[in-house]
Amino acid sequence: MNAYDLARPLLFSLDAERSHDLVLGQLDRAHACGVLRLVAGTRVDDPVEVMGLHFPNRVGLAAGLDKNAAHVPALRALGFGFLEVGTVTPRPQAGNPRPRLFRLPEREAIINRMGLNNQGVDRFLENLGFARERGVIGVNIGKNADTPMERALDDYLICLDRVYERASYVAVNVSSPNTRNLRQLQGGESLDWMLEGLANARHRLQQTHRRRVPLALKIAPDLDDAQIAVIAEALPRHGFDAVIATNTTVAREAVAGLAHAQEPGGLSGAPVRDASNRVIAALRARLPADFPIIGVGGILSGADARAKIAAGATLVQVYSGLIYRGPALVRECAQALADQAEGR
Repeated sequence: MNAYDLARPLLFSLDAERSHDLVLGQLDRAHACGVLRLVAGTRVDDPVEVMGLHFPNRVGLAAGLDKNAAHVPALRALGFGFLEVGTVTPRPQAGNPRPRLFRLPEREAIINRMGLNNQGVDRFLENLGFARERGVIGVNIGKNADTPMERALDDYLICLDRVYERASYVAVNVSSPNTRNLRQLQGGESLDWMLEGLANARHRLQQTHRRRVPLALKIAPDLDDAQIAVIAEALPRHGFDAVIATNTTVAREAVAGLAHAQEPGGLSGAPVRDASNRVIAALRARLPADFPIIGVGGILSGADARAKIAAGATLVQVYSGLIYRGPALVRECAQALADQAEGR
């Protein structure tokens, strides 16, 4: 039993969002006094080159935990090979009314309808500037809730322009279920409109900054095979560099009958594992063999991380698993993937 196992009952006795904020504050304090790195241990060394970037290991933090890039040094000390921060929008927004975050411990699951609450891109960049040892930082960008869908691309372009110089890669979030109609951007003419606009903007920014920042698209687990095929064809055609599979699900079959199961929002954790793996495998079958897939959804053990790679992922990300397993999950997953790469 580790320290997090002892602390979890107390944390779970608190409101989920309050507990989230409390833990991040404690991580910052532990890092500032040098304790956190001692507790987390040495980062697993399993280097890999993906999207032209050097990753110290294959395990990353998924977007959503550090929306404002306010905790980067402490989170890096947990042993991640990379961090994805955000989702950030052009203007600050409060998100949805509380309560908006719910635990379903019987299924090791979370439901959230946070609504992309964040302090806006200006504050985000201020926070990111405070992080001295940066490593690989992905920046997840989105649209403000009150921006009309016909102007959605404008918001993404504002964010891309603002974060380009600081980001190792930029992840385009078109799959949050908590911004009205956002998922419409995952298909058809809307998808081509988005991808073409972002690719053209990236080309201009590349000329200005003399640096090509990779672009990744984050998609939902609730897509059918035809929708997946459209995305798999469009991403390489528009010069995107990776796909992140997947975001949270709106399905509720796996948690039916449990307390909070019918709360609106995105379901994450163990119940999304199989759906995420299905999307990863479908993408892998349709994408070029060397096109990177970042697998996320339902990773609560090293075995779960290995299953993502077996399904076709190149890298993995964790979030909800940290709520149930604590920081030890990072090292467990990184070591499992290192062993897998070595044939162990």
